[in-house]
Amino acid sequence: MEEALHPLRLGANEAVARADLVSVGTSARLHFGFLDPSGRGQRPFGSFGLALDRPRARLTLQRAPEFKVTGVDCTRALPYLRSIAASFGGGSAYCLHLDEVIQSHAGLGSGTQLALAIGAGVAALEGVSPDLRVIAARLDRGNRSGIGIATFGEGGAVLDGGPGAGTLPPALCRLPFPREWRVLLIFDPATTGMHGASETAAFASLPDFPEVETAELCRRILQGALPALVESDFKTFCDQVGYMQKRMGAYFGPLQGGAYVSAGVAEVQDWLARQGLSGLGQSSWGPTGFAFAASEAEGQKLLAAARARAGRSSLRFELAEARNEPATIETN
Repeated sequence: MEEALHPLRLGANEAVARADLVSVGTSARLHFGFLDPSGRGQRPFGSFGLALDRPRARLTLQRAPEFKVTGVDCTRALPYLRSIAASFGGGSAYCLHLDEVIQSHAGLGSGTQLALAIGAGVAALEGVSPDLRVIAARLDRGNRSGIGIATFGEGGAVLDGGPGAGTLPPALCRLPFPREWRVLLIFDPATTGMHGASETAAFASLPDFPEVETAELCRRILQGALPALVESDFKTFCDQVGYMQKRMGAYFGPLQGGAYVSAGVAEVQDWLARQGLSGLGQSSWGPTGFAFAASEAEGQKLLAAARARAGRSSLRFELAEARNEPATIETN
């Protein structure tokens, strides 16, 4: 049974004034991997990830005589909008304008961020403080990973506990990412990551993940990566995320043709590894790759070197920062 939206989370636990126009801004997330990628252990999945300041999604919402979506083309927007409107009884229609959207099927959590942005926007128009988990459940988001929900609501680096019996994954820990660290993003516009029915079939076909490997990943994240964030220990954080990425690449590799779904991204990452970088990998099913830099200056050097090496290939590069704040919801 679908839950009705009610006043909880991202604001006071009470109704707020209805708005005439709502603007919502959010951004991508990296998914470093699962603690139990087979989803068949005592506690399935369990994710580690990070909110970024880019790529971004920005939209505005207002009431309208009929449902309408303008701006950037996005096939998922109207179904999300209609479904959320139905949660309020279906008595109102809305005009949604998309200024920016995160590219789909690139491993950056675009669907969850769009769904939550639309749901939070409609809730604000109706004077309701949105419950992100209810919105996610309504729009069928976050069933395996709760990283996108938590990063929309708080930002930062997030560890979730995986889904329970009929519940979405709870956020177990949220920590700010060191402000001086940077993330090199490697995009391949010519490739898409696995999604939809293919993704579901892929998970069903994978073998059980050894419990001893889940235990080792838990130890490395809980005793390595998370303390490294608190202490701004760049090397340790990179080593632990790099280890997790190697395990994900080995496990999912048979389904995506190797550790990386994009041959171009794989070539760049292999080159970066030869330069001594350990904190690198592929976000979710890709194709987007990432690599950490300890400072803005180091990040700019990495960005310039990667662009020079890629030459005239279709690959695209950006230098991102972490987003340690919630998504923005502005009303007037």
